[in-house]
Amino acid sequence: MAARKTAIVTGSTSGIGLAIAEALAADGCNVVVNSFSDTAQDHGTAETIATKHKVEVIYIKADMSKPDECRALIAKAAERFGSVDILVNNAGIQHVAPVEDFPIDKWDAIIAINLSSAFHTIAAAIPLMKANGGGRIVNIASAHGLVASPFKSAYVAAKHGIMGLTKTVALEVARDSITCNAICPGYVLTPLVEAQFPDQMKTHKMDRETVIRDVMLARQPTKEFVTVEQIAATAVFLCSPAAAQINGTHISVDGGWTAE
Repeated sequence: MAARKTAIVTGSTSGIGLAIAEALAADGCNVVVNSFSDTAQDHGTAETIATKHKVEVIYIKADMSKPDECRALIAKAAERFGSVDILVNNAGIQHVAPVEDFPIDKWDAIIAINLSSAFHTIAAAIPLMKANGGGRIVNIASAHGLVASPFKSAYVAAKHGIMGLTKTVALEVARDSITCNAICPGYVLTPLVEAQFPDQMKTHKMDRETVIRDVMLARQPTKEFVTVEQIAATAVFLCSPAAAQINGTHISVDGGWTAE
């Protein structure tokens, strides 16, 4: 029996990351779940996935705003499982404000967590993947990696950066049986999106339902939120043998948003 593949999913105790961790475990991978905290609930999430899917799942604390912790996450996973076969960079935060009012600390945090963390984890994982004969890197970008929206300067800048990083890494590792791709979701109803409602309501002077209809889903032609399961299934596909020649590109899962 072939050895199980090892997958690391950053920011994976809720939302898209948790769904991807679950889906990779269901596909037979051992999984490293990650967040910046270190609670019984965090470790319980890993244990629940392990029990459900009969694979090994561990929780490793790492603050994605700190370069050393990003790289240590990869090292600890390799020490535990002997390899890193799949890396999904999912960790992200958001803040909504006009450029002139955008807090400097929020800008720095969003760039660090949404963009720089992926650089650090990828840089640490590539030598391990090369030594192991290949691997898969999946970066969770956004429709905002392709188009912009007002009041999200840091997020849009970071996600555009992720797209450039994805392409560059793909070219560098193309002959090492490693692929690097991005998924660009539209609006997914996750805790991250839920947390945007107060700022969006304040900025646009609208109630919650109006923000959903006229701001969040205004450019999503299906007028429906993408589900975390749909994003997770796309990630599993990109990690499969069928996707071996998909490299340096993105898959949009946005209900047609970026088709316009």
